[in-house]
Amino acid sequence: MRIRALSVFEHVVYHCWAVDPSDPCRPTLEVEAVLREGDADGGPLLLSVPEYAVMAGGAEVVRPCLERFRADGRIVDHLGVAHLAFPLWTPVAPES
Repeated sequence: MRIRALSVFEHVVYHCWAVDPSDPCRPTLEVEAVLREGDADGGPLLLSVPEYAVMAGGAEVVRPCLERFRADGRIVDHLGVAHLAFPLWTPVAPES
């Protein structure tokens, strides 16, 4: 699954879409956003689990993925909401 982030603020992805929804248990994050100091430095980028689940096809589709992500320490709490952490991500140029 490839996810394209269009806005990031203080490590949280606020606007994104699924470029390719196949293989939801192996999500990669591409960032096509203006990043300012503090937006992406010093830690992973975070995508809310509910938003990830919707893009991936729903709760039943992501349930086994979330179990693996939890075991790997990739589910983190941010302001009381579960987020999927992306310690690695790819910057991309805006599409024409």
